[in-house]
Amino acid sequence: MKQSLPMLALLPVLLFLSGTALAEKPSDAHALAEVESGKIAWDINMANAEKLLLYLQVMDETYEDLKRQGVEPDMVFTFRGPSVRLISTDRAGVSIDEEVQRDGVAKQIQALLAKPNVRMEACSVATRLTGVDAETLLPGIEHVGNTFVSQIGYQAKGYAIIPIM
Repeated sequence: MKQSLPMLALLPVLLFLSGTALAEKPSDAHALAEVESGKIAWDINMANAEKLLLYLQVMDETYEDLKRQGVEPDMVFTFRGPSVRLISTDRAGVSIDEEVQRDGVAKQIQALLAKPNVRMEACSVATRLTGVDAETLLPGIEHVGNTFVSQIGYQAKGYAIIPIM
């Protein structure tokens, strides 16, 4: 019994270490072989703030996953359609629940914009059609003519176009 006490004391340490090993993410080495730059143009077109916040967090994780695997992220976020309402500081008519989600979106956007090689654009066609004043766009988001045109340009420059709807 005396010998089993030291083993019991080690049990939490062993469980912690095994959990840490299991928590490590798998590699994407096959897909990323010979890739030096991860060029992504996110095509964001959604109206749900909670869903957008989740996607922004996953996009941030994607940025970190690329870096972890030795690939330099180069990301452009293009907001179009109803998503431009979610990146506006104008909160008129927004419920308290959605206010919280939009605050989270704004915070995540600022965290992403603080990273190297991250840019964000909002479509002027979408702001016009949804009645969003370009002056109310979150800081750091550039108001551009047409994100469809942007997507054409980014694709021609070798960016992977990933739709987020």
